[in-house]
Amino acid sequence: MGRRGSERLRSVAWHSWYVQQSEPVQRWSDLRDVPPGFGPSVVTIGNFDGVHRGHRAVLQHVVDAARAAGLRSVAVTFDPHPLAVLYPDRAPQPLSTTEHKLELLAAAGIDAVLVMPFTHELAQWSPRRFVQEALVDALGAKEVVVGSDTRFGYRNAGDVDTLRELGAELGFTVQVVADLGRRGEERRWSSTWIRELIAAGDVAAATEVLGRPHRVTGTVVHGDHRGREMGYPTANLAPDAVGAVPADGVYAGWLVRTESGERLPAAISVGTNPTFEGRRDRRVEAYVLDRVDLDLYGEVVAVEFVERLRPTVKFEGMDALMRQMADDVTRCREVLGVSTGV
Repeated sequence: MGRRGSERLRSVAWHSWYVQQSEPVQRWSDLRDVPPGFGPSVVTIGNFDGVHRGHRAVLQHVVDAARAAGLRSVAVTFDPHPLAVLYPDRAPQPLSTTEHKLELLAAAGIDAVLVMPFTHELAQWSPRRFVQEALVDALGAKEVVVGSDTRFGYRNAGDVDTLRELGAELGFTVQVVADLGRRGEERRWSSTWIRELIAAGDVAAATEVLGRPHRVTGTVVHGDHRGREMGYPTANLAPDAVGAVPADGVYAGWLVRTESGERLPAAISVGTNPTFEGRRDRRVEAYVLDRVDLDLYGEVVAVEFVERLRPTVKFEGMDALMRQMADDVTRCREVLGVSTGV
């Protein structure tokens, strides 16, 4: 079948699984929103940026343990990312919007998600206070499931050993899920690795670690309208779009209309458009194959990256650019497995 066919099937399989698994869950945006007497529960904590395959292994353990014991499964996460509050200059680009993260957590089968607003005040909480007030008092934790690198509390002073000590005192057990990675790979699945792959433009490998195509989400805004003039109208994402932006180049992927969930095959361009003297700002823009009738301005969409077709190139004239764009569209169809007129 080849790499392209395999990537396309993985993309389709993820979408089908996601649609089937997504169910309503309880969501709380503050510790005070948790209903009195909630629990007992099996709880996990983390940033869950991207909800990649390593995260989902932990989440699956939480769901299985909760169902086996007749308890509720809960994920505790934070918004914004702690580094965005404590060290903004070191904060990583997010891999997903908060809303998409919640959807992915729901798709993993979790019963409830607590999103704790991360503030300087919360950063001062000791590991004991966090465990006592959030996990025990509010959620009634009877089991806490974490990865081996879990850190929490003031200056990340709490770790797995801290959890075990507090668990013995406060009445919950601790289960540690071992680091996981691709077979034959020494490196474990992680958000850091995914960002490195995306920065290098290797979105197909990022899909392997994420377990789904990486996406950038934003509002469609007006661009230079050059694409429309050439017969390839593009949806330009606003500069404040959320999601790590891949290396400059042309990609095969999908444009997802977030409100309806409609997925449309697209050729995606990332960069500054050097053929037209370039721009200072990098843009993400997507041409939906065979569609010149779409009016997406003002709509929030997600652009999903399946495979990089080529790097950005400066062309000598319009004719060369038009020939390359036609070839890009043809290759995009091959990667995504769609025919003319879809």
